[in-house]
Amino acid sequence: MQARSSSSSYNDLYRPLKVLGLQPKSFIPHSTTPSSPLAKSSTREFNERRTSQRKSLCELIPEEINVLGSDLSVPGLHNNLDLSSELYKRHHKPRSPLIRAQTEPCYLSTATTRPIHIPSSKTMATLTPRDNLNARVKGSSHIDFKTATTGVAAKSMRNEISHLVSTCDDDAKKAFDTEMQSFFYLFTRYLSERAKSVDLDWDRIKSPADDQIVAYEGLSQPHDHSNLNKLAVLKVNGGLGTSMGMTGAKSALEVKDDMTFLDLTVRQIEHLNTSNRVDVPLILMTSFNTHEDTLRIIKKYANQQLRITTFNQSRYPRIFKESLLPCPKRADDDKTHWYPPGHGDLYNALLYSGVLDQLIAEGKEYLFVSNSDNLGAVVDEKILQHMIDSQAEFLMEVTDKTKADIKGGTLIDYEGSVRLLEIAQVPSEHVEDFKSVRKFKIFNTNNLWINLPALRRIMGNEGMELEIIINPKTNEDGQSVIQLETAAGAAIKHFKNGHGINVPRSRFLPVKSCSDLLLIKSDIYSLQHGQLVLNESRMFETTPVIKLGDHFKKIQQFQKRFKKIPKIIELDHLTVTGDVNFGRNVTLRGTVIIVANEGQRIDIPDGCILENRLLSGNLNMIEL
Repeated sequence: MQARSSSSSYNDLYRPLKVLGLQPKSFIPHSTTPSSPLAKSSTREFNERRTSQRKSLCELIPEEINVLGSDLSVPGLHNNLDLSSELYKRHHKPRSPLIRAQTEPCYLSTATTRPIHIPSSKTMATLTPRDNLNARVKGSSHIDFKTATTGVAAKSMRNEISHLVSTCDDDAKKAFDTEMQSFFYLFTRYLSERAKSVDLDWDRIKSPADDQIVAYEGLSQPHDHSNLNKLAVLKVNGGLGTSMGMTGAKSALEVKDDMTFLDLTVRQIEHLNTSNRVDVPLILMTSFNTHEDTLRIIKKYANQQLRITTFNQSRYPRIFKESLLPCPKRADDDKTHWYPPGHGDLYNALLYSGVLDQLIAEGKEYLFVSNSDNLGAVVDEKILQHMIDSQAEFLMEVTDKTKADIKGGTLIDYEGSVRLLEIAQVPSEHVEDFKSVRKFKIFNTNNLWINLPALRRIMGNEGMELEIIINPKTNEDGQSVIQLETAAGAAIKHFKNGHGINVPRSRFLPVKSCSDLLLIKSDIYSLQHGQLVLNESRMFETTPVIKLGDHFKKIQQFQKRFKKIPKIIELDHLTVTGDVNFGRNVTLRGTVIIVANEGQRIDIPDGCILENRLLSGNLNMIEL
């Protein structure tokens, strides 16, 4: 290889920055360019000096200012664009320490309702994984349309989020800027993957090996209840329940015996602590949609034998699908223009809120994570014991797939490594294969067990790059937008000895619809210390299939149409469509189908018993 002059090497080194075509429009003044950096100092010293002068991702680095003073209309300017390159990440990953926006983590004492703030970690890593700095960047002789427009999209997005940061109040600007850095890095990853158009190699996907999925029945009994002192429980509490017509925190919905999701969770953990004389804290990860509601609700638990900590996950701007520009125009723009970026944000939010370091300082080694609306997700000492014995750093609870679960993510073997596969990642020609129970027999319940020191090690070293899930939405004005999200279960690939536990279906009891709610509210289940228990009078271990039509879709309609929840202990299948209302003390047995056609109404009288009946709009009773 021929030797190059220092000037030529310098220009080659910063060619990827030049091809971005970015202009210095940041709201923070730029610093001056250091003189003769490669000749007078080591690479490390130069990088440190340059980094210290750059206050925000929304700014150009000094070399960009210098280089971009030249003509940007050079032929083939975009040919070398690669936003996934090591060099691009080196100069464009967030650098400043993160102080969480929105709220500090809040600890609610068991003796007082006054919240005590946990200080954020003083030394924090960047939001992005650390990359090797010795990568060479080479041009490409051929580019497609998406690749050619990637630099333009990145430049436009950076200008827009720079403007968003400039509209933020001064006291919150630094924190908001850092949050936007995290979003911008996710966005550039999306652009890079979009340009490459690399599809999943379906032929390399296999069903998990026997050692990658462990049967729950084979787990040993716990040896020592004191291991619970090493455990903390986290509930993902950011959902609004909009699919059920709710506007507030979904966890505030009354689901059983006048108790809410949060009531049941608090009762479970309080009983666990008092009966075993241990200290298991409850952590609530909220979103900007639910944080205020959650803080108000948990005040009533102040005198319980339980410590509750809350922290807020990130808030990212929705992106217009056509222009790839952010929906909000100001930092305080309407909530509908923003979104929480999925439960995969858990790891960054734990780290940068200071909660992760706080738990480790308290001697906690394990974290049990689940969705707040999964009433089957209770602490299981057998699983905790297995995690300790197997020295697994990550466990994912999976359960057998049914027709109702065909869209759920599943564990796969990909070139000998266990991975989470979501339906959004599946090529369109293989979607039906993904839904089939022949190859993919289990699905992810999103009940996760995480080793906290291992998580701290990973976040402090290489960090995590979780697969991006593109979630298409439609704004209130009908415009198509996208949300870039990640899944918490995808982190399994980063941990040592991560594997799945095939658990009973009873550990997966989510309430996603009013049909689910009817089942939970019914006499199929009873409560013991906040935990759902299947009624002993039920002849079968399986629960009945319940399908309620659109007239029961919203929680207000559901509550109006049932004067009292029917007795369904002997029910196998229930389908209800149309304008149907249930009286008090109704009993449903076997298979019951009730259909009210348009313009008709069916009122089930008080005390009525329906067994193996098809009830139509003209009130004919047909034997099945």
